[in-house]
Order: sequence, then structure tokens, then C-alpha cells
Amino acid sequence: MKYGFLFSMILLLGMIGVSAQTYPGGLVIGEKAPDFTAKDNKGNSISLHQLLKKGEVVLIFYRGQWCPYCNKQLSNLNDSLASITKGGTSILAITPETYENVAKTITKTQVVFPIVSDDHLSIMKLYKVNFEVDQPTQEKYKQYGIDFSIANGSNGANLPVPTTYIIGKDGKIRYVFFNPDYRKRPSVKEIVDHL
Repeated sequence: MKYGFLFSMILLLGMIGVSAQTYPGGLVIGEKAPDFTAKDNKGNSISLHQLLKKGEVVLIFYRGQWCPYCNKQLSNLNDSLASITKGGTSILAITPETYENVAKTITKTQVVFPIVSDDHLSIMKLYKVNFEVDQPTQEKYKQYGIDFSIANGSNGANLPVPTTYIIGKDGKIRYVFFNPDYRKRPSVKEIVDHL
């Protein structure tokens, strides 16, 4: 019962946030995907150009371990990993949350693919998915135990629009799912159909 209430409150807060925020536009199909290098949750250095040598890359931007929609999406991707990664495709998730909270995401979702904590929002900015949560929405989230200064550390009250990009071996974006309504995510079938 407690979790149902919390879930309902997060849903309500998210709907308030959807109507009150100004969002970026994301990248579009055919654009060259910006290269980046970062450390993943295991401390490994990951670069887009190295991943593309093996195959296509499914790049996921998610909000945090506190978001049930993010957790469901990551779990679904993890459950279908074999069908997504056949042929050398890689999955990489990017989040503004701290590595401590990335560990919570992994515990909740059992994800085995790499997750990058995007310190200074550098990757989110390159991919034009970042926005700052306005003060009234931050205060409402705090009432339900979601404090972005704790969840995201120095990244503060910044989140990505939940976005999925598929990047071809040529480094160009082949597929985009970008929707400010955080409840909407692409299905695994839709992702696989675009690989």
C-alpha cells in the first residue's frame, strides 16, 4: 500500500513537471553522434568510438534509481539482452545520478550492461537531452523523499529527457526515441526492429 501511494505521488509529480519544464530538443536521425569517453559503474573506460568498432550502440539516458519507469525500461532491456546484442550491438546507459545511486539502480534492475554517471552532465549536453528541474517541482519531489542534491550529487537538479538513440557503425544516429513525458519509453521490440 505504501509503495502504491509513493508510486502515485511520483506519477503526479512527474505530470506536474512535464507541464512546467522547458525541454531541449535532442539530436535527430542522420546526425553524427558526438564521441565521448567516460568511466562506467565498474571503473572501466568506455568510449563511443571503441564501442562502434564492435557494432551498433543503443544509448539510453535515464533519470535515476528513484524512477519506476526508468527501472522498468532498464530491466526490460536487460531481460532481452541476447536479442539486442546479437551481431555485436552494445547497450550503454547514461544517468546524472551518483555512482552510489547507480549501484541501487543495478540492485533494483539486475542490469549487467554498463552505466555511466555523467559527471558535469557533459554527455547529456552533447546529446541535447538535459534540463534543469524548476524550483517548485524540486520542492514537490522533496516532499516524497527525492532530493536531487542527494540523488545526483554535484549534478544537482538536472535530469535528462528519457531518450534512446541507436547509433550505427558509421557513427550516425539511426533511431531516436525522445519524449518529455517520462512515462513513455520505446519497447524492446521497437529497438530490436531498428537494429
